[in-house]
Parts: sequence; C-alpha cells; structure tokens
Amino acid sequence: MTGSFGETVVEGFHYRFDGPLLHEERSAFQLVQVYDNPAFGRVLVLDGLVQTSERDEFTYHEMLVHTPMTLHPDPRRVLVIGGGDGGTLRHVLMHPSVERAVMVEIDPAVTEVCRKLMPSIGGGCWDDARAEVLFADGIAYTRDTTERFDVIIIDSSDPVGPGEGLFTPAFYADARNALADGGVLCAQAGGVVFADGEYERAFANARTAFPDARLALGDVPIYPGTRWSYLIGGVSALPTVDVLAARATERGLVTRYWSPELALGAFGLPAFVAASLAGTPVPTWGSA
Repeated sequence: MTGSFGETVVEGFHYRFDGPLLHEERSAFQLVQVYDNPAFGRVLVLDGLVQTSERDEFTYHEMLVHTPMTLHPDPRRVLVIGGGDGGTLRHVLMHPSVERAVMVEIDPAVTEVCRKLMPSIGGGCWDDARAEVLFADGIAYTRDTTERFDVIIIDSSDPVGPGEGLFTPAFYADARNALADGGVLCAQAGGVVFADGEYERAFANARTAFPDARLALGDVPIYPGTRWSYLIGGVSALPTVDVLAARATERGLVTRYWSPELALGAFGLPAFVAASLAGTPVPTWGSA
C-alpha cells in the first residue's frame, strides 16, 4: 500500500514522506511499521514517530556510539539500553577493545522486523560472540545488575510510551551506579529545534546523577529540525582532538559522519541551547 507517512511536528508543520508500507504490527508495546521511501530507503516508525532509516542511520549511530566510546580510553564492557534495530550494537563492536556488549531491548518485534527488512543497520552484530542480546525491561536491568560497565549507551525512543522511564532522575542514578570507575554514559536526548522542553528535562534529570553532564549536537537528516542532542555524563574534562584521533586510529575506526574534530566541536552549543540549559532562555529562531 503506497501512501504518506510521518508526523506532525508542531502546529502548521507536518513532516511527511511518501512510500509503500512494507510491514505493520501491533506488538505488546507499540505500533511497529516499516515504510520504503525513495530518499531514505526503508524507514522504521514506532507509534507514528520516525526512528531511523537505512540511508542516514550512520549520522545518528556514529555520534551516539563513537563519541562516548572514544572519550573512554579502554572500553571493554558496554551496555546498550534500547537500540532494537542493531545499529548501536554494530558500532559498539567496531571497537576491538570491547570484550562484552550487552543490549537490552524491551520489544523483540522491533529487532525481528529490522533484521528481516533493514538488515544493513545491524549487520553482523547479532552473530558476534562478544554480544549478548536480551529482550527485557532496560530500566529494571540497569537497576538490578551487579555488573559494572565502562560505557552505557541509551538508544531510546522519545520520552513517551516504552521510552518514558529512560529519562527520569531515578534511571540516571541507576545508570551511574552501573558504571565502572571512569565510566561514560551517552543518551540520545532529542531534537533542539522542535524540542518542547525534552532535552532540557533530560539534561536537568541527568545532572542529579552526573554533575558533569553536557550536551553534544549532531545532524540527523530524517529527524524534524535535523539537529539532535546527545547527553554525555561521566567525563569531567574533554580530551584533545589528538587524543581522540589517536584512539580512533588505534581502533581502526572507519566512519562516514563522526570525526575527532566533529566530536569535540559538537560540544559547542548554539546560544539558545546553552541558555536554556542554564535556565535563562533567549529568543529562539521561531521567536518574533
């Protein structure tokens, strides 16, 4: 069935795509759909919200993964919460230092359909001996685990439905407790153009557990407003470009979006974003 899909971003702005519906099912948690679009290839949509596409997923996953992974000098144990499409796990496993990577995804239907219809996103991560994939509640897993991780990556959907609890002070506190000494957390924190307070709330909640929390920004073409935020906790001081470049070279990273220079530059925030995080908002691009 060919038609139009997408979402209403704000009143008067509708983000729409054309293309046939390839798959639709109501899982135990959400409505799972996959469409095919001429510009972005196959697109995963959950509860009516666009999540990822075959053609631009790398812009999101490389920033979400390689930023925290290179901020850590020797990441060996990694926890991924969410990430059912497999992209985050695939990029984690690009780092040869990783000995164990645990992915906890609440909805097996997401992984099943992505493995079938969007296999390039996860690639061979599902068969990597270092990876353990669990279909369980990531909030409960983070709270209850006795294992300590060098890097924790939160690849969640928006803070509604199954993803809502992944943005709370309690969850960030549990994530902090699950980190080893010197561990780094990275969580997607939403867009900054049509944010409606999402990244500000995530940042404020994270700072209750990570006083050193900061935001980095990147571009994800398929997302409304394009500019996306990534919350980093556990890093008191950023390394130099030379340090990040040396780590990337040592690990043999081959990337299409992420670079050491971009990673450090991503922490430079637009004035309205920095002001909103400080609680002193300035007029945004949409203000008179």
